[in-house]
Amino acid sequence: MDRAAIVHENFLRRAGSGDFPAGKAPSGPLAPETAVSIYRSGCLTRALDRTSRAMQAAGQGFYTIGSSGHEGMAAVAAALQPTDMAFLHYRDAAFQIQRAQQVPGQTITWDMLLSFACSAEDPISGGRHKVLGSKALNIPPQTSTIASHLPKAVGAAYSIGLAKRQPPEHKFLPDDAIIMCSFGDASANHSTAQGAINTACWTAYQKVPMPLLFVCEDNGIGISTKTPTGWITASFANRPGLQYFHCNGLDIYETFRVAAQAAEFVRTRRKPAFLHIGTIRLYGHAGADMPTTYLSKAEVEAEEAQDPLLHSVRLLEQAGALTADQALDIYNRTYDRVQRVAAEAVTRPRLETAEQVMASIIAPRRECLPSNSPSAQSRADAFGGDMKAMQQPQIMSRLINWALTDLMLDHSEIVMMGEDIGRKGGVYGVTQKLSARFGRARMIDTLLDEQSILGLALGMAQNGFLPMPEIQFLAYLHNAEDQLRGEGATLPFFSNGQYTNPMVLRIAGLGYQKGFGGHFHNDNSVAVLRDIPGLILACPSNGPDAARVLRECVRLAREEQRLVVFLEPIALYPMRDLHEAGDNGWLGTYPEPGERIPLGEVTTHGSGEDLAIVSFANGMHLSLQAQKRLAAEGIAARVIDLNWLSPLPEDAMLEAAKGCRNILIVDETRRTGGVADALMTIFTEHDAKADGKAGSRPLARVSAQDSFIPTGPAYAVTMPSVDEIMAAAKALVGDKA
Repeated sequence: MDRAAIVHENFLRRAGSGDFPAGKAPSGPLAPETAVSIYRSGCLTRALDRTSRAMQAAGQGFYTIGSSGHEGMAAVAAALQPTDMAFLHYRDAAFQIQRAQQVPGQTITWDMLLSFACSAEDPISGGRHKVLGSKALNIPPQTSTIASHLPKAVGAAYSIGLAKRQPPEHKFLPDDAIIMCSFGDASANHSTAQGAINTACWTAYQKVPMPLLFVCEDNGIGISTKTPTGWITASFANRPGLQYFHCNGLDIYETFRVAAQAAEFVRTRRKPAFLHIGTIRLYGHAGADMPTTYLSKAEVEAEEAQDPLLHSVRLLEQAGALTADQALDIYNRTYDRVQRVAAEAVTRPRLETAEQVMASIIAPRRECLPSNSPSAQSRADAFGGDMKAMQQPQIMSRLINWALTDLMLDHSEIVMMGEDIGRKGGVYGVTQKLSARFGRARMIDTLLDEQSILGLALGMAQNGFLPMPEIQFLAYLHNAEDQLRGEGATLPFFSNGQYTNPMVLRIAGLGYQKGFGGHFHNDNSVAVLRDIPGLILACPSNGPDAARVLRECVRLAREEQRLVVFLEPIALYPMRDLHEAGDNGWLGTYPEPGERIPLGEVTTHGSGEDLAIVSFANGMHLSLQAQKRLAAEGIAARVIDLNWLSPLPEDAMLEAAKGCRNILIVDETRRTGGVADALMTIFTEHDAKADGKAGSRPLARVSAQDSFIPTGPAYAVTMPSVDEIMAAAKALVGDKA
């Protein structure tokens, strides 16, 4: 027999004979009916785990990471309120099952079995993954996360206090709610967990409300690597700003009592707490994992001897809530019911087409009020002396600042967060005056941790805010990019559009800063952003268009609940000139507040038919210089500014290049994995379809080399130049000049 069968037979034998593991007598405020309901949740957890393994063996199920050994989490759920949002560890089926008992109208057994079967009728993911989660139960879905959900739990907790003072339009969490997030002892060592816990403590230390309950389920092992005895206690029992609680998760009475104390502390003090709950892990890590390959048989059997359900039967009998025979009857009836329901669940339809799978990548639209409709006076009050300056051409960074001001006036749910964005006004002054205009509650100076910045934004979006986080430099994103990929973009996908992460992430990036910073402050790699399904990547080239595109980004996040990245080319922030010193050719006037560049639209400069130069950001600055020089040599070019890098504005770009005899792509990202790869494919496929053969229209690219960017005079030598563009253009056009 496998270990699941052994544990089952041992339970039947020992519970039937009264052979219970030793333990303390039941104590605490747990009412008999609640204690029995917690035991029922544990029995259902165990039955579902056993059934999931049988389903997989029969080719009818696809997920076997079980929750057996962690049944005590049902007592934690009983100690919380169903309005407390819960970000769950993947072993927390017992928590979700118990919470379902707190909310009328739930069909938790059916729902979970549909999820095991990957049925398209699964109410949380629509058959895309076996995830714990439920909109009705206030549990956003989590996959097999390694603590990546902790940063957004911090953000959600922070949002509760801010929403009380400044309610967003789509506020979801009540003022007295707390946030609970759970994770394993192995995950507690991950940098994401360490950063999130540090951020919660850092915030609470400054007396900012942080109603967050961390729950660490300590079963002493991570797959095969043991957690050193006492490590979790030593690591978290004495953290400044973090109240520590400990309980034995095998004892539902003690767990309920301590969890209730921890929840009461968080709810009344609005401070974070750490609940350390001792558990065991039954059956190994997952279905294919055999614990006896890395643990001795004696160790495995010792764990199994401490079966939480056996402890619960003993405690219930001692408390007079349930006899052992009644407990056995519940256990057996629960398993029989699960088998009957599973037989029907495996017959329900599954996803069959790519279209069905991808249907939830894009979040659904939501109804929004038009705006706050700021009066002319309130706008004048906010801008002050800048109102007069709006009539004059300005650099890009200033126009972005004004666009942010108008957007924050229009939409009170916009909150910005990032290192140095408040008092300092950003590294390059892009957010200057915004803190004075809108207050520190809406302009949050964060600690130096990109994972926490993004987590703060993701969590605040869970409570109706429209976050606009800032990452100072594109190179700094890479140590936190999974918050976008694994948390932000996947949330609508794994919730069938029921949960979303609308936000606009601003990042200063790309290259061409003269001699400053090297590759840490000049990064021309955007492949990781373009590779995330559902993410929108905008990248303007000049000030007026930056304002227009930014407004569209906010509309997309606010009304269409999209995850948007607004990439700002650093080198063009202060740019004034285009062709020669003093010409002020790159300055622009501030566009009227209603002007936008919709998603999928390009901007075209010129109408020449000899050559279409397709580019973006710094490449536009170079391409427009080349356009003028080419015209002097008799080559008529038009320059197409993409504005959007993901999804690429394919239709608009092809239309803009119509009639051009040659195509040149100027791409400041790297040759390998750069934007040009996709652009050249689009043109090649389009021309082949239109003309019946590939290569019917000459096509070339000028890209950056596969190199990091150096500091000093060689800052631009690995990237496209005007001379390279000229040479490539003339090679394409031939001897026309």
